Amino acid sequence: MDYRSEYRRWLNSGVFDEDTKRELREISDEREIEDRFYRELTFGTGGLRGIVGAGPNRMNFYTVGRATQGLADYINGAAEHGSAVIAYDSRHMSGEFALDTACILAANGIKAFLFESLRPTPELSFAVRYLHATAGVVITASHNPPAYNGYKVYWSDGGQIVPPHDKNIIECVRRTDYGSIRRMEPSEAKARGLLVTVGEEVDAAYLAAVKSLSLSPEAVRAQGKKLKIVYTPLHGTGNVPVRRVLRELGFENVYVVPEQELPDPDFTTLTYPNPEDPAAFTLALALAREKGADLVLATDPDADRLGVYARAKNGTYVRFSGNMSGLLIAEYVLSRRRESGLLPKEGDGALVTTIVSSAMARPIAEEYGLKVIETLTGFKYIGEQIHKFELVREKYGRTDGNLGAYVYEFGFEESYGCLAGTYARDKDAVAAVMLLAEAAAFYAEAGLTLPDVMEQMYQKYGYYAEDLFTVTAAGAEGAERIQDAMLAIRKAPPERLGGERVVALLDCAAEGTGLPKSNVLRFTLENGWCCVRPSGTEPKIKFYIGVNGKRESAEARIAAVRKDLLRLTGFEV
Repeated sequence: MDYRSEYRRWLNSGVFDEDTKRELREISDEREIEDRFYRELTFGTGGLRGIVGAGPNRMNFYTVGRATQGLADYINGAAEHGSAVIAYDSRHMSGEFALDTACILAANGIKAFLFESLRPTPELSFAVRYLHATAGVVITASHNPPAYNGYKVYWSDGGQIVPPHDKNIIECVRRTDYGSIRRMEPSEAKARGLLVTVGEEVDAAYLAAVKSLSLSPEAVRAQGKKLKIVYTPLHGTGNVPVRRVLRELGFENVYVVPEQELPDPDFTTLTYPNPEDPAAFTLALALAREKGADLVLATDPDADRLGVYARAKNGTYVRFSGNMSGLLIAEYVLSRRRESGLLPKEGDGALVTTIVSSAMARPIAEEYGLKVIETLTGFKYIGEQIHKFELVREKYGRTDGNLGAYVYEFGFEESYGCLAGTYARDKDAVAAVMLLAEAAAFYAEAGLTLPDVMEQMYQKYGYYAEDLFTVTAAGAEGAERIQDAMLAIRKAPPERLGGERVVALLDCAAEGTGLPKSNVLRFTLENGWCCVRPSGTEPKIKFYIGVNGKRESAEARIAAVRKDLLRLTGFEV
């Protein structure tokens, strides 16, 4: 795309409003113009994500509108009386983009259920199923920096779009131009029954589904008055539902970080609203020390990711990675379900994870007689497996792991997300908070802290350690550099990494992997693994590393692999 020609087109076309043109004329930095116009903001397999602003490589009413018109065209081709649920978070323009999405759908004859105020992404996933909608949209950029917003699409099973819907919707979006977007005034859409506001009824049903996962109400009754929890929603959507579910279960000592309680699109108390970042816990840990809290919990702006610190017996706070918290919740859920006789017979249940998540998933699954299924990165692929299990069980009329008719027992990914039930098809931090708090209460009955339990798991399953690091390469030049790095590895794959022999290479862009094609490389090492993957939402390349074996050498082994990966990709410092 000739960015200068496209820039002039936006300035001269009658399609674009004067506010948009004024914003573009005021740009004095040529690099800024290039970044906004060198490409279109890609509608990928999950939707859109980008910086809010004018131009085709930005989130604005035109790029969001084009995506929605394409989605509307696809819905109308797939369903006679289509409908969609729309939710949004606390970011800049989220409410405005959500209402515009609803009005475009309405103009295309599609009934839009719009949440009355901000709601978590997992509740949107639940609501699509609860309201029997054809599709769903959530306006969120998850844990990205404040300048970003996004647009994620879900299908009728409650999961993010996967083949064939993703590619078909993308094709409809590509065929749509900005001038063909149809809109209806909100008042007319409401009068015609095409715009319906939803709220408390869906909230109550969603939280009832979350609470149905509870496995130790007796422990909560015993410890709910004692256990102290500090929680921060990081200015996002988790504040109301997380506090409500904890209160209704019986946790009485929940302290919310006051500076981060209310929605704030600028995330002024944070440099990065991401519970994966230890800096996001600065205020929460200060409050935890003041209150003597047992748990310190943070959910990201759309409340699908959970970050955790837990107090050890010596009074220090131990940080749990996404792998650690996911594995601990899995161990708690599966052990309690086995004690209650709720697990399916051996081989008929499944634990679903991703190719970049902890390898400890395998011995845990083996302990509880479950099949491990690994997907590509992204919880939408875990949600897809739940749907496939249901379809296969329906086909054969029974549960049978030999036929692939599994019962979904648990799913998690390293990026701080998990799901213990099938009421939703996306990771759910509201449910994760509840289960982690309940696990803390259950183990406290035996005199154990969550760090104690994690140590017991290392003793039981072996020691596993993981690391993730990223390199940012912004702009057209950065995108090219990332692609060159992936090409260089493919041309000359290493025989050793970090001093360990490479046992196998999985190139997800190749045929016959059993996974959807993706620009991902995964290396199996003698006692570990590593993975290289360009981010699908930010100008970054991500490097994942996992090792197992002796604890005392884990850090050095990870550092050695990291050094080799940076050298191979040309990003070494």
